[in-house]
Amino acid sequence: MGFTIWQVILVTILAYIQRLDFETTQIVPANYMFWSCTVGAVLGDFQMGLVVGATIQLMSLGVAALGGSSVPDYAVAAMISTAVAIGTGKGMAAGLALGVPVGMICIQLDVLLKILNSFITNKAHELADKRQYRKMRMLIPVMTSLMPLESAVPVFIAVLFGRPVVNAILNFMPTWFTVGLNVAGGMLPAVGMAMLLSYMPLKKYGYWLLVGFALSAYLKMPVLGVALIGVAGAIPTFMNYSTSSNAGTSANGLSQEDMEDE
Repeated sequence: MGFTIWQVILVTILAYIQRLDFETTQIVPANYMFWSCTVGAVLGDFQMGLVVGATIQLMSLGVAALGGSSVPDYAVAAMISTAVAIGTGKGMAAGLALGVPVGMICIQLDVLLKILNSFITNKAHELADKRQYRKMRMLIPVMTSLMPLESAVPVFIAVLFGRPVVNAILNFMPTWFTVGLNVAGGMLPAVGMAMLLSYMPLKKYGYWLLVGFALSAYLKMPVLGVALIGVAGAIPTFMNYSTSSNAGTSANGLSQEDMEDE
C-alpha cells in the first residue's frame, strides 16, 4: 500500500501499546478515535484518521466484553481501516471493508489467548502452593507480554500485505479449529457470569435476579428496561441502608456524648 517499513513498524507498535494499555493501565481503553488519529498522523493524514475513528467509535457504542465474553477488536479495526483508507487512496469505505473483518477475526485470537492464560494461571497457582514465588513472579508477566500480540500481529499483516493475505489466512484455517474456538468463546460468558454471581449477595437479593431473568427471557423486555427496573429497586434499598447507617452513627454519637458528660 505504499508505506515505508518504518511506518508499518510504528503502526504495529501502536497496536501493541493499545492492547497493553487495554489489559493493564487503562489510560485510553475504549477511545478508538485516539488510536485511529494517531495512525493517521503517522501515515500523514490526520483528518482521515479522525473520520474513520469517529465511525468506528459509533459502531462500538453499547458493546462490552462482560462476563469474560469476547467482542470485536474495534481498536484494530480503527487502525487497519485508517491505514487502508490512506494507503489505497480509496477513502473510508475501502478501509472499513478490511478493518472491520479483521477486528472480527480478533475474537478468535482473544479466545485462544484466554485459553492459554488459564493454563498459565493454573501453573502460577501450583508454583504458589509449592512456595516457589520467584518462578511464579517470572511466569505471571508472560501473558501480559503475549496478550498485545492479539492486536499487533493482525495489524502488521493487514497493513503490510493487505486483503489477499488476510483472505488466504481465513481460508487456510480448518473448520474444526474455528468451530472449536466458537464453542470455547460461547462458554466464556457463562463461566464469567458464574464467577460474578459467586461474589454477589444472592442470599439477600437473589429474588431480583429471578425478576430480571423473567423480564428478559419470558417477557422479552430490552436490557435497558430491565436495567431501569433494577435501578428503581436499588434506590429504596440504598436509601434504607443509608438511613440505618446514619441512625447507627447518631446513636453511637449520643452514647459517646453521654459518656463524656458523665
